[in-house]
Amino acid sequence: MSDHECGTCSDKDCAGQSEEEKALQANLARIKNKIVVLSGKGGVGKSTVAVNLAQALAMAGMKTGLLDVDVHGPSIPRLLSLSGKHPHIDAGRLEPINAGPNLWVMSLGFLLPSNREPVIWRGPVKMGMIKQFLRDVTWGDLDFLVVDCPPGTGDEPLSVLQLLGPSAKALIVTTPQGVAVDDVRRSVTFCAEVGNPVLGIVENMSGHVCGHCGHLDDIFGSGGGLALAEEMGVPFLGRIPLDPEVVRSGDEGFAFLRIHQEGPTAQALHHIIKPILAISTGQLA
Repeated sequence: MSDHECGTCSDKDCAGQSEEEKALQANLARIKNKIVVLSGKGGVGKSTVAVNLAQALAMAGMKTGLLDVDVHGPSIPRLLSLSGKHPHIDAGRLEPINAGPNLWVMSLGFLLPSNREPVIWRGPVKMGMIKQFLRDVTWGDLDFLVVDCPPGTGDEPLSVLQLLGPSAKALIVTTPQGVAVDDVRRSVTFCAEVGNPVLGIVENMSGHVCGHCGHLDDIFGSGGGLALAEEMGVPFLGRIPLDPEVVRSGDEGFAFLRIHQEGPTAQALHHIIKPILAISTGQLA
């Protein structure tokens, strides 16, 4: 192999690239589909959506990676009972933590000495960490990489989309309330400005499922996500109700869909995930 051949691109593509850039592109070339979970607002359940999406894809037989790039509040390890795990490092490469059949996870939370340790980093250091997770983690051949970003349109989401390139698709999470929709609107515009397509909007905490009778009550309102999708001209993937079982599953450290396959919440999640699974068969651009 010559200096300008990496096995995944042409000589012209590689010309002028550093060895680190070639390694990044070679790693990314082995990932078929890249989904970045975003929200302009904190507290909308974005990490829970990312975890259940990754779990559902893995359960459907898709080789799935889940990357947590929330530098200041990495929650994926706790949500999947992986707190205290540490990745094996060999020759500068990190092995992602296995979270069950077809599912591998990487998070800064695995590298911190304790859950009390604050991360006080500026933008360039954050981008360096994200680049390392995309370049130096041995993801291997994946059908999907799901990336859980912190809220907003700052360093982490921008770095992820720039490094993954225009083929990465954004899944944007909101809640029904107007204050959340206002912030999430900026996320849609953000994706348009950086050149990444929006896979769709998910309205989370859309109604409440009674823990006793299963009745769905719109105590927080509903329809904000659908209205935003129609306003911005992007797909609406569906509504997820606020369910006590989702809260419990997160606290106990497992994906809701790993245990629950029936009921309104499970049905809502499967409705959202169905068109995403179709990407792997080429049915959805």
